[in-house]
Amino acid sequence: MADRNNFWRGRRVLVTGHTGFKGAWLALWLEHLGAEVCGYALAPEASPNLFDLLSDWHGLSSIIGDIRDRDALAIGCVFADPDVVFHLAAQSLVRRGHSDPQTTFSTNVQGTANLLGALDGCPGLRAIVVATSDKCYRNDGSGRPFVETDPLGGDDPYSASKAAQEMICHGWSRGLYQSRERAPRLATARAGNVIGGGDWAEDRVLPDLFRALARDEPVLLRNPQATRPWQHVLEPLHGYLAYAEQLVRDTERTLPTALNFGPDAGQSRTVAWLVDQAIGHLRAANEPVIDWQTDAGASRPEASSLALDPSLANQVLGWRPVLSQEEGVAWSVEWYKRIGDGEPARDVSLEQIARYESLLTTL
Repeated sequence: MADRNNFWRGRRVLVTGHTGFKGAWLALWLEHLGAEVCGYALAPEASPNLFDLLSDWHGLSSIIGDIRDRDALAIGCVFADPDVVFHLAAQSLVRRGHSDPQTTFSTNVQGTANLLGALDGCPGLRAIVVATSDKCYRNDGSGRPFVETDPLGGDDPYSASKAAQEMICHGWSRGLYQSRERAPRLATARAGNVIGGGDWAEDRVLPDLFRALARDEPVLLRNPQATRPWQHVLEPLHGYLAYAEQLVRDTERTLPTALNFGPDAGQSRTVAWLVDQAIGHLRAANEPVIDWQTDAGASRPEASSLALDPSLANQVLGWRPVLSQEEGVAWSVEWYKRIGDGEPARDVSLEQIARYESLLTTL
């Protein structure tokens, strides 16, 4: 961690999507590490939302803008003048992709192309990490953990947009950056399903559970037996940070340009397991929780199984999960419970980051 602090201290970093769930956690961690962070994103959508709860930012310049607005984005990139970019801005909801495919594609696909074009005005740029998704892979339903060389695809607008995002980055890197003498390194990070405190997005399992708890109702699960590679939000963010560091240092350009970040292969768990774990922690804290129920009205098909193989990230970065999936659920429930009891979100979040960092030193 001492090396990491030295790497990020004073470094100029652009985070797109900094007002979202993962983006706010990443901006806070970078601020904690001493980076000069500039964020570019839409205004927070949910109320409450993590970005506002973490207010009293002191290492962050926040620009509210749309990555589909090429002119505004170009101005934002010139203002940020970054050494490193983390691109997290996205339409990130599968079900919203069904109801609004045009916005999903224009944000995730054209927005990524807009960003890469705008970054041409940043001469000091060294590395770009684009966060895509485990859903970028062509899912044959076998349940086999995906590896980075598996075919890309998508059976719904969101998944297809993430596969297209991958293809844009590959084409940009090979077709444009490879011929430039001082081009930045461009890579994609494919993370499994993320949980953690501060997520209030629609159609996400733990936020749905806590909303149901507030209404004294059972949470409705659309696909309780679907399996997903659950991980606490700090796990992939640790991977993004480590990836960016090594991209900057990789003068020989030997690093792969795409990596998976998720629990160990074969460790995907069901939606019902996740909710049962969370309900168990809530009941242990004397919270009255009603057991979940299956949503009989769910109509949109979703993949029955998703799994990632993150062994390449372990091989080239030394990255591996620090928290078990059980611990990830426990940390998430703890965050919501402590905030509900009146503790400041910034204090709780920084405490969890420090706790996670202390675990990294024991690896």
